[in-house]
Amino acid sequence: MISRVPSLAPNTEEEGGCGVTGFICSIPVTGKNIFEPSVQMHNRGNGKGGGIGAVGFVPEALGVSRQVLDEDYMLHIALLDASVAEEIENTYIKPHFRIDKAEKMETLDDYRSIGLDVRPPDVMRYFVRVKDDVLDKFIADNGFTSLDRREAEDEFVYQNSFKINTHYYASLGEKKAFVMSHGRNMMILKIVGYAENVVRYYKLADFKAHVWLAHQRYPTRGRVWHPGGCHPFSALNEALVHNGDFANYQSVFEYLRQRNYHPLFLTDTEEAALLLDLWNRVYKYPLEYLIEAMAPTTEMDFDLLPKEKQEIYKSIQAHHVNSSPDGPWFFIIARNDAKTEQFQLIGITDTAMLRPQVFALQEGDVQVGLICSEKQAIDATLISLEREDPRFRPIADKYWNARGGSHADGGAFIFSLKKGQNGGMELFCFDKFGKGIQTPRNQVICDVSKPIAQKPDYQPIVDSLRDLFADKETDGAGEKLYSYVKEAIGGFDAEKLRFCIETMKAYADQNDDYKQRVLDALTFLNDRRFNTNPIKRGSLQHVLKIAIDAILATSPPITGSSPSRFSHIDFASRGSLRAPQNNETTLVIDAEHFEPEGEDCDAVMIVKAYKLGWKRFIVYKYRGQRFTGCGFGPATRGVRIDVYGASGDYLASGIDGMEIYVHGNAQD
Repeated sequence: MISRVPSLAPNTEEEGGCGVTGFICSIPVTGKNIFEPSVQMHNRGNGKGGGIGAVGFVPEALGVSRQVLDEDYMLHIALLDASVAEEIENTYIKPHFRIDKAEKMETLDDYRSIGLDVRPPDVMRYFVRVKDDVLDKFIADNGFTSLDRREAEDEFVYQNSFKINTHYYASLGEKKAFVMSHGRNMMILKIVGYAENVVRYYKLADFKAHVWLAHQRYPTRGRVWHPGGCHPFSALNEALVHNGDFANYQSVFEYLRQRNYHPLFLTDTEEAALLLDLWNRVYKYPLEYLIEAMAPTTEMDFDLLPKEKQEIYKSIQAHHVNSSPDGPWFFIIARNDAKTEQFQLIGITDTAMLRPQVFALQEGDVQVGLICSEKQAIDATLISLEREDPRFRPIADKYWNARGGSHADGGAFIFSLKKGQNGGMELFCFDKFGKGIQTPRNQVICDVSKPIAQKPDYQPIVDSLRDLFADKETDGAGEKLYSYVKEAIGGFDAEKLRFCIETMKAYADQNDDYKQRVLDALTFLNDRRFNTNPIKRGSLQHVLKIAIDAILATSPPITGSSPSRFSHIDFASRGSLRAPQNNETTLVIDAEHFEPEGEDCDAVMIVKAYKLGWKRFIVYKYRGQRFTGCGFGPATRGVRIDVYGASGDYLASGIDGMEIYVHGNAQD
């Protein structure tokens, strides 16, 4: 097969800071929930490529039986030229496969209606199994008698897709078709555009899956007018997305070619998918060894490994010195591990940690694991999931960043979803070495949908807060409130906690001094690490966020005049921005509806406010907006910005003298 592949140019495209995101749920959820984080990371792409991957479907939604969904291969063939559909079917599908179902995927009537410049491909979807006589001949002709039939069938499917891609994509000046994915119970769709428009164009908003994956592409070199080079790329039952670049593209290319793998799409992400297929499906590496081949453990981390691991890792590294991806990269892999009957979401970090990544886990009645380039994409996903099913919560129980090649956890984490004892799906999280990642057990969740009512045994809370607010000493008043709640929380149940926070919020509505006192206390509770038993920390933070947002929202609007120190502005009232009046010192900005960048970004308005005389800013309800604190110029001592919510890239870039306090994740 390799001998029939035409000579191809080397990699001609480089990618900058792409956006990658994925999540895995114990229940199937709709495509709306991958749409939201894709929109959040819109500015990590440039419209030259967006893609969606999904694993673990509901058979009824596809019009097939559970057996067909679990056992058949789902061929998704992208038709850039619809005229070749019949030829492909008659040459590569019907002669080889039993077709249990074939359909053209539904799309919008007009791609321009959602702002696309290039028409996405029509996609034919086939549920297929290789015919018995065809498979028998394939096994005999290739000497595959040592493989079991399913492994041989996997290889046939893989080679058949390679033939389609070679004939209709790589060998033509005008590219006509290619296989997007061919795995079981999974699909990949990609377009020239943004990832969120994949959801729109192929009508996935209400389509359900257990695992979702998205990629916003930002090529920095090359002209891209077809979706073949977009992510995700398929191995067999895997979909892989990648943020970064390989410095050793040619070396990996030669390694793959020597093993009868030939990249056809000329991107380093395709090479990563081919390495994944080779090491997983062909060489059958355990996942730990596959990760080690991808991201070798080095230097002090290697020295801190147990001796037995050092020996095997040394051997792995010796055999893969030319094939381990070099340079900045971060992989997210969505996978149907059909042999062990589990779905997986895997995040692997390069040992230099040159690309951003964050992991999160939420447990409860339903479970979700998340891997993203930025925490703000995780926030968007959880908010969307909560809207769909209130059993999800907008704040995860645990967040963490990986350190590539770490001797402690390997810098890679695996979320695995398998059938539990009760018949439903259960989510487990492990690091590279198989060590479990869990959140604290036996902690309670605050149901914020319930009304808050005072009960007789809440009177001690009322009395304690009354005494604290009666104290006329303002210095350290917020610290005292924080200390009270921190010490008392061990005796609180969920309803007592909510009552306590609500009572504090009521004091904040009385005057500015109380408002500042309560804001300080709630912020300390949000920012500082302490034992929150018996309340889940993520649930406590949810209650605090609701209270902080409500307190800030009641600040007097900038369109009026008041004696308050606080003045409130939002996107709708941004045209009323003015200099501070009377006692005003603090501009409170509701950032929710501001654009992430450009002239309608809140960061631009904050600079304008500074030039009008404002120096104290509180910005809340952030949802990934960029550039906070940029553009002020030199000598800004005395300026303070407090940031609540999901802040975005470039925060504090180039500041000179001002202070920015981030009451959330300042990872990027």
